[in-house]
Amino acid sequence: MRAGLTGPFLMEIRNIAIIAHVDHGKTTITDALLRQCGAEKEGVSMDSNSLERERGITIYAKNASLVYKDTKINIVDTPGHADFGSEVERVLRSIDSVLLVVDAQEGPMPQTRFVLRKSLELGLKPIVVINKIDKPAADPSRTEDQVLELFLELGATDAQADFPIVYAIGREGIAKRKLTDESKDLSPLLDAILEHVAPASSSEKTALPLRLQPFNLAYDNYLGRMAVARIYEGSIAPGMQVFVKKPDGAPRQGKIIKVFSFEGLQKVESERAEA
Repeated sequence: MRAGLTGPFLMEIRNIAIIAHVDHGKTTITDALLRQCGAEKEGVSMDSNSLERERGITIYAKNASLVYKDTKINIVDTPGHADFGSEVERVLRSIDSVLLVVDAQEGPMPQTRFVLRKSLELGLKPIVVINKIDKPAADPSRTEDQVLELFLELGATDAQADFPIVYAIGREGIAKRKLTDESKDLSPLLDAILEHVAPASSSEKTALPLRLQPFNLAYDNYLGRMAVARIYEGSIAPGMQVFVKKPDGAPRQGKIIKVFSFEGLQKVESERAEA
């Protein structure tokens, strides 16, 4: 996740992932968040891979960002299918909180348990989004009780079990903090992210030597393979000499050719990125 350099100042950053059982609506919510904040146009989706469009599910983790109230929110949309669990686990190590999306009619499902367990084990404090509250058999109160029961069953701490709840209709781009609230967009969900997810950047971390962790790969027709990384300390810029630690622990030397950050779903070239 990159620091968002826009104009003359460094924006505050929030790094989150969206996790859920398959077809509970996390990609729909992500797409709606991007559209509301002007990061993407109508009809553009996080599921851009041809195999994903064919199967109707997310297979690969996707990165995007949006700007809300002068804050850059980096979002990773994770696969919701059990076959891609390793993809989910790798992403969860790079972010600071998760939106756990649960269908208000179906309630927690097997993959809900898997992704939540991984999140809790890593010490993350989820924001629970009870989605599809407009379905005929939706029961948000029952779903809320089932989610709390699952948290406790998986050994959540008191702080983790005291999770904020947002109710949503993802396909209509609506969220609310209480079921009786009036709402016309997803601002209540965005406000919950700013309220409950700690800022990722700090001047103390930026002053340290570079330390970053790749958690995903991208490909460019001209540049070849690219690493998508979370910068934990220091800063990075084109021309820098770096050391990459291989799986066996041995280091190899390399050089940074280009640096990009995410704006919406697009990669935008940057002069520098910081912790």
